[in-house]
Amino acid sequence: MTSFTVLIPARYASTRLPGKPLADLGGAPMVVRVAQRARASGAARVVVATDDRRVHDAALAHGIESLMTRADHPTGTDRLAEAAAALGLAPDAIVVNVQGDEPLLEPALVRRMADLLASHPDASIATACHPIDDPAEAFNPNVVKVVVDRAGYALYFSRATIPWARDAFAAGRDELPAGLPLHRHYGLYAYRVEFLSRYPALEPAPIERFEALEQLRALWHGYRIVVDVTFGTPAPGVDTPEDLERVRALYAARG
Repeated sequence: MTSFTVLIPARYASTRLPGKPLADLGGAPMVVRVAQRARASGAARVVVATDDRRVHDAALAHGIESLMTRADHPTGTDRLAEAAAALGLAPDAIVVNVQGDEPLLEPALVRRMADLLASHPDASIATACHPIDDPAEAFNPNVVKVVVDRAGYALYFSRATIPWARDAFAAGRDELPAGLPLHRHYGLYAYRVEFLSRYPALEPAPIERFEALEQLRALWHGYRIVVDVTFGTPAPGVDTPEDLERVRALYAARG
């Protein structure tokens, strides 16, 4: 059994849904529901990392460990690095980053990320993806794609449709050709703490700036990312008021 810590970065500010971490889901704040799901993964420790005292106090009030982090981090990974350092985690420890707006996340997937990284000592990061079979997703720049090599390591992440089926797409884009290895990246990560400690000092990559994908910084500097190809679409996160109402309805139906 891999021992790992779950860190849940949670910012109060949100363009589309302000105060999102504290949104009520069945009598508890969303960030607490996320932490409860993370605990079900068997993590040795689950910690909320936030820059807002209200989120911090809400987590503590529900028995969830929490720590305050700076408000000026340029990326979520920088916030994780500060939290891992504050917790005094060993360089070889594994941290799984669970977003604070995913209250439906499967606990088994959290553990799978930790186990995947533990089984690949040459990787600094583990993440997940699943096949794309919907042309609308394939050509949507808000859907991040990943290409992996034969051993399961990431070659590149992009908002573009990669790999590009030259002949098939020249004929039309209403359907995807059979066998096209097109995968949607799912933003769940496991990190080695040693990598997190180095990340804030890494120069941002040009490809990162243009794609607006911070995981490209790791690839650009030569770090390896191992990718788990899962099947079936993971439960969606909460980004909008409509998403929140859907999740509330699910919690109400489950009692």
